Amino acid sequence: MTLLAGVQLEKFDKSKVDASEALAGKIVGFYFSAHWCPPCRAFTPILKDFYGEVDDDLEIVFVSLDRSESDLKSYMKECHGDWYHIPYGSDTIKELSTKYGVSGIPALIIVKPDGTTITQDGRNDVQNGKSPKATIAKWKSA
Repeated sequence: MTLLAGVQLEKFDKSKVDASEALAGKIVGFYFSAHWCPPCRAFTPILKDFYGEVDDDLEIVFVSLDRSESDLKSYMKECHGDWYHIPYGSDTIKELSTKYGVSGIPALIIVKPDGTTITQDGRNDVQNGKSPKATIAKWKSA
């Protein structure tokens, strides 16, 4: 994932890891979302449950479009899974939004370990898929 080369990802507990290490060999879901967005707050618990069943095969990276770092932290504490996020205010947020053409949220962009896009509509797959394991299998075979 050259786009995230050198980027430090964080978890809610403030632990940090290099993105290339954390995401190596995994399917990645870039989750564009914000606390102020009601559809985002409705989808996040669904994604959390999905992730809980497949976290060995998938890594979620929260790309916050929140208005402040405290909003980001509140949102993560309230309903997010134990996944990584790009630090608030990072230029990487805009780079990812541009690269994947994100124009509305929530958006879940699923990519292969090499950064190739699997689907721009991961949200629909998560909400309407047969099961988390079947959805992951579909993404792996794409």
